[in-house]
Amino acid sequence: MSVVEASGAVERAVALADDLVGAWGSWGPVMTPDAQRVAFISDRSGAPQVWVQDVVTGLPEVAALPRARHLPLGTPDPVVGLNWAADGRWLGVEVATDGGVRTQVWVVRPDGRDARRIAGGPGAGDVDGGEHATLGPWTRSGHRLVVTLPSPGPGRPTRSFLADPGTGRLDPLSEGDNTTVLDVSLEERFLVLKDGERGHQFCVAVDRLDDSSFPLLQPGATGSTDRAVLRPAPEGDSGPLWVYLASDVGLARRQLIGMALGPHGFKGEPRALAVRDDAELEDLDADDAGRLLLLVWNAAGRSELELFDTTTHERTPITGMPGQVAADPVLSRDGSSVVLGVEGPRRPRELWHVDVATGAWSRITHAPALPEHALVEPELVRFSGRDGLPLTGWLYRPAQHAGPGPAALWLHGGPEAQERPTFTPQHQALVAAGIAVLAPNIRGSSGFGREFVHADDIEKRWDAFSDVLAAADHLVATGVADPARIAVTGRSYGGYLVLASLAFSPGVFAAGVDVCGMSDLTTFYRDTEPWIGAVAVTKYGHPERDRALLEALSPLRAVDAVDAPLLVVHGEHDTNVPIGEARQIVAALTERALVDESAPPVEYLELAGEGHDYRRADSRRTLYGAVVRFLAEHLGPL
Repeated sequence: MSVVEASGAVERAVALADDLVGAWGSWGPVMTPDAQRVAFISDRSGAPQVWVQDVVTGLPEVAALPRARHLPLGTPDPVVGLNWAADGRWLGVEVATDGGVRTQVWVVRPDGRDARRIAGGPGAGDVDGGEHATLGPWTRSGHRLVVTLPSPGPGRPTRSFLADPGTGRLDPLSEGDNTTVLDVSLEERFLVLKDGERGHQFCVAVDRLDDSSFPLLQPGATGSTDRAVLRPAPEGDSGPLWVYLASDVGLARRQLIGMALGPHGFKGEPRALAVRDDAELEDLDADDAGRLLLLVWNAAGRSELELFDTTTHERTPITGMPGQVAADPVLSRDGSSVVLGVEGPRRPRELWHVDVATGAWSRITHAPALPEHALVEPELVRFSGRDGLPLTGWLYRPAQHAGPGPAALWLHGGPEAQERPTFTPQHQALVAAGIAVLAPNIRGSSGFGREFVHADDIEKRWDAFSDVLAAADHLVATGVADPARIAVTGRSYGGYLVLASLAFSPGVFAAGVDVCGMSDLTTFYRDTEPWIGAVAVTKYGHPERDRALLEALSPLRAVDAVDAPLLVVHGEHDTNVPIGEARQIVAALTERALVDESAPPVEYLELAGEGHDYRRADSRRTLYGAVVRFLAEHLGPL
């Protein structure tokens, strides 16, 4: 390909990325009690906001879908969470303050009236330390909303409140170290709280009448519990309540666990109700009567849905999902309807409805039409780490590759997240530019069992670095990539892996793109939000006890070994991975270049008005264009 042709391909890829960013999505659905209306988050206006729409099923054409209505809150900040009161009178909304990491809780009537902030942000009122507030569940009556204020610093608890949406009054509900209220019983006597550090989260039942609490599963057992719902006991069971949990405590994978719950510390024996050895339970919901559960399984990155009858334990698959990945599933209060988000590599997130009785799917929202012929369906590939550990990844292969060519690894964040076949404009744009993309799930990723997610904890971090090199080996061994033309890219923890790969394995990669990654784990702990640092110790190590290890694992300490061009991207308001992490690595590389003409170049892109996640369409266009042009320049002729 000539220089002119290559330049044209790059600009066409950037134009494609612009088009894909414009393909807004819809997600986070919540329903009215009668399941006739749905509220959701959509970025169709350029940033995530609240929209409300009627649910009409069985329409033959997308054009016939009801029109969605935007509910303005009086703030331009992006919406990140949403729930609908059980009585249908209010919506609870979580908003990212200034687009950053800290959030506020708002309430608004479904017709757009009476929007008000009730917690978080500047001037939070009578609650001290109220800069950051998170949205919890509504009570079953719908009269009050759970609001949580995470710990603002060492020795200060996380506190949860019941908020009156009409007056904004906050009544104390619970407090603990890193607690989150997962559910509240009908009469508001019992709570289920989640607490603990990353990968070691546990659930506690609280009896508010007795002022007592007790753990639901075996204390100290390895594993994590991160989802729970409280419902009436199944027919024929003597207990007043049952709690259903998604947990891998003492198990190889996350499964459905159920147990009876009652007054005065009564707790039945935990029972494994739905178990799979080939998938993990990633989400669940229940009808109000506790007769039916909706289960969402993660099977090698693809979603599978089923209904679970709590009386008979019968499991009924929901087939025909119009996409590969499901998110934010909601089961209606009467158990007759399911609403959820569905997406795939060639379609952005859309909302769909499932009729429980018939299994029929109906589209609720739609996204703009896309040139699907220009988009690539990724291939699930399998390879081994350098120590033999089985690994997987999603390979996006350009059609024009006749042999080994330029390629990029993309490393997801977390590390407990998972790369899945979702709608990812950056991957598609790089492929359109002639650059293959392999997005691996290295050790530490979720979705592959308890041992895998803990295989990179603390001192095992070096093994994760080795997995990145194994992914590059796979690209070369399979003839996808020229070994001299592989880039390493990623965001958040993945951005940290980019810096670590360049600093600790010089000579392997031809370029790097670090998006909001940590450059020094000791300064990360010093500057991150208190509630983020407090739960990270089980994953990265303790900032004091493990300081020597954290220093050894910090790429900034080995910056002189970096020998490849680097693009660093960070959001202006990022306080999860603080912006200083980007600025200090850029400063170190820039200073080095002043005294060493052979030092590789470093470029820095700071996205105004963004935090750790880039929610505004204009920011994502800027990001994707910068990444495509940078990699095209430094990986050679396409």
